[in-house]
Parts: sequence; C-alpha cells; structure tokens
Amino acid sequence: MLRRAESAASSKGLRLARKAWQLLHQDAPRSIECARRALAQAVAERDVPGQAWARLAIGYHLLYFGTPAQAAPELTAAQRLFDSFGERAGHILAGAGLARGLWREGRFAAAIDHVLPLREEGLSVLQHEQRGVLLNTIAGCYSAQGRSEQAFAYMYQALRDSGPTHGHGFDAVLHCNLAHELLQIGDYHEALRHLDQGIARCHALRNPRLLGVLLVNRVICLTELGRAQEAMLDVLRVRELPTGVDGRGTMGASFETLAIAALRAGELAAGRELVELARRAPHADIPDEHVELAVAGALLAGLEGRWVDALRELDPVLAQVSADDGEAAEGLSLRVRCLYLQIRAEILEHLGDTVQALAQLRLWQQLHVARAHLASRARYQAAALQTELMRLQHKLDEQASERRATERARAELEAANAQLSRKIAEVESLQAALKEQAVRDALTGLFNRRYLNETLPTAFALAQREHQPLAVAVIDFDHFKAVNDRYGHTAGDTLLAAFGQLLASHCRKSDVACRYGGEEFCLLMPRTDAATARRKVAALLALWQQQRFELDAEMVSGLSFSAGVSDSKRAPLSPQMLLEHADQQLLAAKHAGRCRVLADSALAAP
Repeated sequence: MLRRAESAASSKGLRLARKAWQLLHQDAPRSIECARRALAQAVAERDVPGQAWARLAIGYHLLYFGTPAQAAPELTAAQRLFDSFGERAGHILAGAGLARGLWREGRFAAAIDHVLPLREEGLSVLQHEQRGVLLNTIAGCYSAQGRSEQAFAYMYQALRDSGPTHGHGFDAVLHCNLAHELLQIGDYHEALRHLDQGIARCHALRNPRLLGVLLVNRVICLTELGRAQEAMLDVLRVRELPTGVDGRGTMGASFETLAIAALRAGELAAGRELVELARRAPHADIPDEHVELAVAGALLAGLEGRWVDALRELDPVLAQVSADDGEAAEGLSLRVRCLYLQIRAEILEHLGDTVQALAQLRLWQQLHVARAHLASRARYQAAALQTELMRLQHKLDEQASERRATERARAELEAANAQLSRKIAEVESLQAALKEQAVRDALTGLFNRRYLNETLPTAFALAQREHQPLAVAVIDFDHFKAVNDRYGHTAGDTLLAAFGQLLASHCRKSDVACRYGGEEFCLLMPRTDAATARRKVAALLALWQQQRFELDAEMVSGLSFSAGVSDSKRAPLSPQMLLEHADQQLLAAKHAGRCRVLADSALAAP
C-alpha cells in the first residue's frame, strides 16, 4: 500500500486535492471546485491519497459553508482512506474536523474528548497552517466550554505556526477567533485590534464566510462599546454577503446579532427585518444563538412599546441563562448571559418592577466580576508556554549530548536556542500585557483602584522624603444617576469613557489618573500643593462643562462634577488620611451645591 501511495505522489488528482486544501481559506469557491475535480480524477485513477485529500478539503468546506451533518461523512471517509495508506497528518486533520463538527452541534464534552488525544502526535507531525488547524480546533472546544485560559494558549500558538507566509490565509481565521475570545472576557479594544487585522488580511483573500464572521464579531464589539450606530456600516456589509454555499454559509448566519446592533442603534425597520430573518434561519444547538435571538425579539418588542411582550420573549431562555442552582446551560458564554440580564433589567424597569430589575442587575454585576476573574486567569497562557519551553529545552539537552561532536548538532542547537529565546520573549511580553490589564480600567483606559492602592503609599513616602507636596483630587460626577436613568447605562459609559480621555490628555507624565469606582475618579499630582491642584481641577471642570454629547438623539452639554483636593502638607500622617481628607472636601463641595472644587475651606465655583 505504501508503494501504491508513493506511485500516486505526482498524480493529477493528488496535486489538485492538495491545491484545494491550500485554497481552503484563501479562495473558498476555487477550493471546492478543485476538490471536486480532484475527487473525480482520483477515483478515475484509483488514487487513494488523492481521494483522501479531496474528501478532506470537501469536508472542511462543508463545515464552513454547510452543516456538521453534511461534513461528517466526507471527513469520516477521508480518515478511513488516510488510515489505509498510513498518512497520519491527514488522519489527524480529519479527526480535528470531526471534533469541530461535534462542538458546532453543541456536543462540547464529546468534541474535546475526540480532539485532545490527537494533540501530541499532531504537534510533531503537522506543520504551519495544518498545525494551526488542530490547535485552533482544540481552542474552539475549550472556548465553547467557557475555558478561555486554555483557549488563549492554543490560539496564540496556532497564530505563531500559521503566519501570513505559510498560513494560506488561516492567520485571518485566528485573528477572528482571538477577537471572539477577547470579547468573552470583555477586552473589547484588544478584540478590535485583532478584528481590524483579520479584515485587512481578508482583502487579499476570497472567503466571504470568513469576512462575514469577522464583520459580525466587530458588530458585537462596537455594540458592546456603545457604538451601535457605527456598527451599522458593518451590518450593511454583512447583509450584502448572501447566505448559502456561494456566500457566507447556511449555518451561523448571525441575524440575531445583527438585529441587536440595529435595534440598539435605534434602526427599528432594519431591526425588525433582521429579527424575522433570524427566526426563519436554521440554528445549530448553540446556546448563545438561542439567547441572542430571544434578546433581539425582546428589544424589538420594547422599541415598539410592547413591554409585556418583551418580557415574554425572554422567558423561554431564562432557564438556560440561570438555573435554580445559579449555573447556566453548557456552552452559554458570560458575554451573552450579561447581555440577557442587562436587557431583562431594562424591561422590568420599564414595567415598574424595580425590585426584580435590581435583582437582575445584581446578577449582571456578579457575572461581570466573573468575567474579570476569567480575564485574570488568562495569565495561565504564560504557564502553558513555560511548559512548552521546558519540553523544548529537554529536547535540546538530549540533542546536545548525543550529537555534541558534530557540526550538525551545533547548528540544531543554535536554531533551538533561537526558538527558545523567541518563546521567552513571547512569555515576557504576555506577562507584561497581563500585568497591564490587571491595573487598567477597560472602559476609561485609566488606572484602576487596585493600581491607586499600590501607588499612593509609594508616592506619599517619596513626597515626605523629598519634602515636596503630593496633591490628591477626588472627582465625582454630578447627577450621574439621572443621566443613567434618562439615557441608559450605555450613555453613562460613553460619558465615563469621554471623561477618562479628557483626564488623560490633560495630565502630566508624573500625574496618576485613576477610575476610583463608578463615576468617581482620583488624580495624584506629585510636587503639587493643594492650591495649584485646585486650579488645575477647576480648569478640567470648565473643559468638561464645554463638552457636548449626543445621547439618545439629544444634545447634552453643561455636565459638571464636584471635587475635593488636599495635599500631603495638610494631611501628613498617612496616605489614607490624605485620601480621606480629599474625600471630605468632595463631600463638602457636594453639600455646597455641586459643580465646584474645594480645597480645605476655600470654596471655588468655576
């Protein structure tokens, strides 16, 4: 059989089949055309390897543009053919495809059990985008189970193996999947970066399915950031891509996701049309899709003033979002659970049931904390990479001891050391990025309270040692609850993000700007006394009052804040006393009528 496979190595059917595989992500229409021609040619020539690779390409094409049920027979036949002549690379790729089909059907545990046994052999047998396909499948299985820390490690490794040079377009797939995982943990800005890279890469590809998924993910990202109106451009682009085998596939059309964006943007007609399309579209057993469809229906009913109907739209999936034991349906992401609870709270508030609305918001808050914990656990990526480094180092040691006397061994050792250095650099870069994420507020881009707690004692001690003042300003928005009540929490987030940009752009390099909590901010100003700090914060207040925002189709201006200022000369005993003293001045400013900055007894209304 091996001789038969060798004799077929240069056959026309096999060449076409391998070309079909390489074109799978670069040019989907040409890929399936080549695969079908290759299969006919290979059958005519009794070319088993050609038939195997052709069926593999057809199976993966059906995974993307058809259904798992359509793909499974082709992938099973391909795996059987590869086994007949001992082709392990093809066997592993077919197995990865079958696992992908299982998780697309909602059988997440079965999928991971199917693909994990292929990992060790796959890492040694596969190269470039083939290895990336295997690692990406493992990552997808973990992602479907909500295990982002494992998913990230495999995705980043896959991206390294499937770069633009050798990836045959698969690198764009990985940018898309990394962005999807970043969306789950709430890192929207990093997700946007990967999405923009993937979409730019798609300009050189002919793959409407991939472009459609990238655009849908960007719609999610922009909508979550409160930029639904901006997302409408991508909604229109996705709608221009037809569903079906010649467009972006029959499964996972994401009409419900597009509907949510349109309705959040206030586009009622477009939202209504997309909700109807979503209800008619075929759906796999994917919990996220079912819950998003319910949310889209509820948003539509709400915009039409049918609030009781809106709540009824959500009720059928309530058990999936939160069962009696607090657990959600397997495969339901934290992002979608948060979305559901947010919309349910808004509807209950409109219906006057403030008690239940508050209960939903509390659950929403708990899930946001869970997302933050999930994001912090992503640092285990570094641990996974460290394990790979140890394995690589052991291999290097063995090679060095066995071939130390030969020039070939020295060359291999140098190459391995170079690879080790790159991986170490990647680990250090990843650790630095994770550390930065831990001390940054995702919404405003400012430092968070944890960073303030770590930095203030050091800054206070330095000020005491240098006999220089350290000023602290505590800033709190005026009437922020009224803004949230009138325009919604998305509008509130818009104001918080805008104020964060204002604060960051008017700070010195030595200043430390933090989001203290909610609508409260804190500003540390080294070598600055309270009087100087008060003038600076008063100037910020004047700038903030000049800002204009369009909230819910209404122009809003004249926003204000109150602030309290103190310095280490006035509160010299401890950092905590300094912070408390500034907070007392803030309370006094609030009591004195708001829209002012107070330092000790000196009231100042700009």
